[in-house]
Formats: sequence, C-alpha cells, structure tokens
Amino acid sequence: MFHLNIKLLCASFQISHRYYRFVLVTVFAIEEINQNPNILPNITLGFRIYDSCYTEIKALKGTLWLLTGKNETSPNFSCDSAALPSAVIAELASKSSLPIATILALYRYPQISYGAVLPALSDKLQFPSFLRTVPRDTFQLNAFARLFTYFDWNWIGILASDNDLGRTGSQILKTEVERNGGCIAFLEIISMHDTKERLNQVIEVIKKSSANAIAVYTTAENLVPFMEETSLHNLSGKIWIGATSWSVSSDFSQKEILEMLNGMIGFAHEQGKIPGLQKFLYSIHPSKFPDDIFINTFWENAFNCNWLNSDNSSMAEIKVAAEEVTCCTGKENLKDVDVSKYDVNTFRFTYTTYNAIYAVANGLHKVFSFKPDGSFLNATCMTGTRCHPWQLHHFIKNVHFVNSAGADVYFDVNGDPPAVYDLLNWKMSEDGNGILEKVGSYVSSRSHGQELKVNVSAILWNKGTRQVPHSVCSEKCPFGYRKATKQGQPICCFDCVSCNEGEITNSTDVSDCQKCPEDQWPNIHRNQCILKVIQFLSYDDLLGAMLSATSACFSLITAIIFFIFIKYRDTPIVKANNLELSYILLGALTLCFLSPLIFIGHPRKANCLFRQVVFGIVFSICISSVLAKTTVVIVAFRATNPGSKLKKWLGNQLPYTIILFCSVLQVVICTVWLVTAPPFSEMNMKSESGKILILCNEGSMTAFWCMLGYLGFLASVSFLVAFFARNLPDSFNEAKYITFSMLIFVAVWISFIPAYLSTQGIYMVAVEVFAILCSSAGMLVCIFSPKCYIIVLRPEKNTRERLVGKVN
Repeated sequence: MFHLNIKLLCASFQISHRYYRFVLVTVFAIEEINQNPNILPNITLGFRIYDSCYTEIKALKGTLWLLTGKNETSPNFSCDSAALPSAVIAELASKSSLPIATILALYRYPQISYGAVLPALSDKLQFPSFLRTVPRDTFQLNAFARLFTYFDWNWIGILASDNDLGRTGSQILKTEVERNGGCIAFLEIISMHDTKERLNQVIEVIKKSSANAIAVYTTAENLVPFMEETSLHNLSGKIWIGATSWSVSSDFSQKEILEMLNGMIGFAHEQGKIPGLQKFLYSIHPSKFPDDIFINTFWENAFNCNWLNSDNSSMAEIKVAAEEVTCCTGKENLKDVDVSKYDVNTFRFTYTTYNAIYAVANGLHKVFSFKPDGSFLNATCMTGTRCHPWQLHHFIKNVHFVNSAGADVYFDVNGDPPAVYDLLNWKMSEDGNGILEKVGSYVSSRSHGQELKVNVSAILWNKGTRQVPHSVCSEKCPFGYRKATKQGQPICCFDCVSCNEGEITNSTDVSDCQKCPEDQWPNIHRNQCILKVIQFLSYDDLLGAMLSATSACFSLITAIIFFIFIKYRDTPIVKANNLELSYILLGALTLCFLSPLIFIGHPRKANCLFRQVVFGIVFSICISSVLAKTTVVIVAFRATNPGSKLKKWLGNQLPYTIILFCSVLQVVICTVWLVTAPPFSEMNMKSESGKILILCNEGSMTAFWCMLGYLGFLASVSFLVAFFARNLPDSFNEAKYITFSMLIFVAVWISFIPAYLSTQGIYMVAVEVFAILCSSAGMLVCIFSPKCYIIVLRPEKNTRERLVGKVN
C-alpha cells in the first residue's frame, strides 16, 4: 500500500465543514483510483492525515513525524521506512507550506499543495520538489492589475496582510498597477494582532483617500478583525476587490460586514466539476465510516444534535445543564443541511485537492509503467518495493492527464498549473446571506490582452447600482486638452491644460498634443484635423459682392456720363472743358472703376501679376489727364495776355504730352517691378486660425509703394496746380472742382496707408478696392457732376452767353 499525507485544519474544538470536505474528497478520489483498473492496477492506495492546526510549528512537527515513520520527532532518522508515504499533499496555507517545502526539499520528497499560492515557492533552486495544483499568486496579481485597467481605475488603495504573502504580493501588485499606468493612493499593512487604534488609523486613511477601488490582498484571519472594526464606519462608497485567500471565505458572519461587502468583486480559484462527488458527500454516514474520527463531530455540528453512548450519556460536553439536548438518531438527511454549512456544489480547493491526489496516482502509474533502460530507476522501485523520493518526483512533475471532468492537469517548469480564476460578485440575498455570482474569468493561457473577460451587466455594485464606479485621482482630460502632472504628485494626479492653437488630441487622457499639418485645422471637438477653409475675396461673399456691385454701378454711371458728353459734344459747356481730355478722363475713370474686379475672385497667376500694374497705369492716366486739364486752363488764361509766350502751347500738343509723359513714367516703374520681382499667388496658412488665405504676394513691397508714391506725387502736383488756378474766371475754370477732387484723392490714399497696414487677409484687398472706388468716385463727382447737372437739368444755362458771363 502506498500512502499519502493530508494536512487538515485543527479540529480540537470545532470542526470546519469546509476543511472536512477536503478529507472527504481525498477518500472519494482514492476510492475512485483504487476501483479504476486503468490506474495502478493491483495496487491499493492509502493515506494518513496529520492536523497542522493552521500553524507552522505543528506543520513542521507533523512533517518530521512523517519522515521518521513514528509519532515522535527524530531528525535525520527513518525508523520505519515501510510506513513512509510516497508523497505529501500539503498544505492549504502558504505559511505552513513554506517550512514543509524547505524540509522536504532536502530529500527531494514530492510535495503537492492544493492551496499555497506564495510566488516564492516556484523557485526550483530553493524548493525543487514542491508542486501545486493552484496557480502561484503572480497570476492573480496580474489579474488584479488587468481588472483595474478594464474598469479604468487608476487610483488604487491596497490593504495587505502582515505576512510573507501579503508583503511580497502587495509590492508585486504595486509594480503591476504602476506598469499598467495606475498609481497607488495608499498601501496599508494589517494584522490580526493590530490594536483598535491601529485599525482606526487605517480606516481614517481609507476614508480620507479619494481612491474608491481597494485591493484587499490579505489572508482571512488577518482580515476578520479589520472588517469587524470597519463595519462600524460608513465606507459604503468603497469598492472592495478580494483575493482568492478570502473572497470565498465563510468567516464573515456579521450582518454589518456582509452589508459593507455587498457589491464586492473578487477573484477565486476555478470552480471545478467532480462527477459523483456530490452523491458521495450526501451518502456519508457514521455507520459507513466507523474509523473516521471526524464524522461524528461533523454530524453533531451539521444537525445541531448530540450522540449518546450506550449508557445514555452525551458524547459531547453539555454546556448548560438545563438546556434540552437533541439526540442524533442517524436518520438525519444531509440534503437538509443548509448549503452555507455543507456546500456540495461549489468545488474550488476541493477540486485542487482532487487533482493533487490524481497527480500523485498518475505519477506512480508512470513509475510502474516505465520500462527499465539502465537509467535512474533502480530495480527495487520497479518491483514496487521502494522508490527514492526524487525518482517519484520526476514522474509526478511530468504528468499530463485529463481528469474526470475533462480538464487538462499538468505542471509547468516551475511546478505550477495554468492560472484560471473566476471573478465573483458578492451580493446580499433577501434573507441576509451573502451570494457569490460568477461575473467573469481570468485565464492566463488566453492570447495577450484577452486573459480577462468580464460580464459588466451582471455586476451589482455597492448601493445596488449597475453603474461602474470611478476610482481616479483626476478625471480624464477631454479632447483638446493634455495632462500636466502636478508637482510632487503621482502621475495619475494631473491638471488638464488646453492644447496650443492648431493642435489636437485624438483620444482622451493624453500627455501630449499633436500638431495639425499646415493645411489642416482642428475640428470643433479638437480630436481630428480637418482641411482649413480656403478664403479669398470672392464674388460670393457679401463684401466681395458689394464691392463688385459698387464697381459696376460707378462704371455704368461713368459710361452714362461719357454718353452724355458724346451726345452733347456740340454744346458750349462741353466744348469749353476740352472735349478730348474729358473723353480720355472719362475712359480712364471707367477703367479705374472696373480695375477692382481684378482684385475680386480667386487670386491666380494672371490676376496677381497685372492687378496692381493695371490699377497703377490707369490711375496715372486718370490723374495726368486731370493735371493736363488744369494746365490747359492756366495756359489758355495766361496766353490771352499781350506778349505772352504761352500762345505756342495752345492746342492738343501740351495735354497729350503731359498725359503721355506722366503715364510712361508709371509704365517704367511697373515694368521694372514685373521684371525684377513680379507678384504671385500664395497660400497664407498662418495669418488666420483655421483658414487658408489665398492672396497675392506683391513680390516687392518697395516697388508697390513706389507705384503708389508716384500716384501720390501726381495727385499732389495736380492739387497744387489746381489750387493756384482756382481764382481764374469762372467761365473757363475747372480748377475749383479739380482741387476738390484731388483733395479727396489725396485724403483717401493717405487714410489708405494705415488702414492697409493694420489689416490682414481679404480685408487688405477690400481696403485697397475701397480706396480705388472712393478716389475714383471723388474725381468723377467733383469734376463731372456740375457739368451733367447743367446739361441734363439746366439746359438753359448751356449757352455761350452764360459761359462768357454776358447773361445774368
């Protein structure tokens, strides 16, 4: 017979139904193996149970008993080799498994734990013979971090127990959280020996912290006193995330604690299926297991009764003499026991215990199925007499089998199984009991990023809400804002600072803004770059339409005046004002009014190249015509004086010469401009936010101002000449009107300079067009409106007598 060793929680005072079930599943599994002809045929497995009482000292004592072969401690001695078990199934708690593994490592004795999760036990240099059927807690800590990321919780509080598991695990969890972009608001260590003052200090830290998600990475015995004290305070807004070490614990019986934990979520080891175990658990009876020293105590506890001896005295101590005692009859039905006391449906550590026993059985089966080839197995091992521990360990650590539930069971190189966790939600039932509902899972073998799956809609959070709570130090920055870390604070605590102009953030909660390309601009949400609006002074715009309409109207008016002068060319008032010069002036003014149309519309190469040139030359013709008209008036008046030498300048030669000379100078300026630095079309992407301005670059601003300066010079000369001629006789004199027209012209263009320099984009073009129209309109109105008034409305004054002043 080959023996196994099972560690059971101390049962000195009151049996634990949960831990007793581990004994029962051991009995069930071994009976199942012994009846299975495919595993260890003709070999019967047996077992011994040592009670460690959940303490390291008794765990060590039991281990030494086991190695000695007798119920006494004799280190380094084996008094009864035949009584030595083949392997040890131990232990549930990491604190007890650690010293056991240290001793068994000396002998390479196979040890399989069904509950120890301490990551250090995976170190094969220190613990070469340690295996386990529960995953090491490194996976659970990674699951914690993934859960926080899943719910966007980046401001985390941690409670850890004051032991190796809690201190080591909390540091690993802290690292995992920070690696995933989260921050730790606080990390507090609690112990079952903490004073009330210490517990209240921790509770105050939790109260004052803005962190709502609290990872409780402790063992149950350390957590109970803390939860009892915490239940007296209002911490209902906090989200408790439980570890496998306590999330399925039944140690919390107070209603206040259950209400506080309502809505808690926590990880638990995978719930496995063991076919036939439920039926077996319901079938146990003291009469079927007379050698079971625990079953009578279990029966009394389950049914709240007492067995009577043959002399009718109670087996149990009667605490109160007057109390009526219910006697156990043996006819009680285990199906009537509340599931909270005797759970025959949920198998977690029961399942890992079952797998551990089968792992040993499959390892032994491999030993006896092995064909000798001169390797490390000796002859006695092959005949079933005795194997060295390290030889058996070799086969157990390499087992890979499918259990009765259809699940793969195997160990990795570190002696760990693949990690599978259930995510549970703790809810309060109507009768006040706690109910655990599976709402997700974590499987380490899934593809990266898909390990954790959560059914969020199934979770009932604290206060009965379905809305996922928040646990952040600072809310996410919206689109168009970036994070600016607060000095001296963790990276999760930040201010939201607006992105600079022309920058976006295509997701929330980012540290840097992205600059849009030059031809693009942020949209209204500032999360995407869109093409900038192309803008120029268009005919479709209100401003462009108004200016073009004004230009067309004045051009039409000028054409009508032109027509009037042609029609009434034989009348005295038309003849008296130099008909040819009036025609030239009216033609030039018509072109002046039409020249703004070149400025309006999409600036193309031809528009940009000729618009200023056309404007400059046409205006120089216009102003030189005005200058010629004024000069002709002066010469004509002076030539009438006796002996005047100006008579030779009478006629058309002088005005045409003035017009030609003044215009040619402007043509020369414009030609040099076009040759040296011609204007061109360009896109201005920086002047106005969100717009691409298509404008004409003048090429050389010096040439532009030279052209305007020359026009100003001509206008000034014309103004001075007209001003000095203003007192000539009225019958020949246009100087007063020309003076006013040049005064308006000069005033407009002097005002134009600061207005032009202070505007940008299409308004620069609009200012220049407005100046062209105003100055042209000033000349047209001042020079030609008095004549048109007489020709059209007062024709009786359009006589020679009136002009020479012979008729009043």
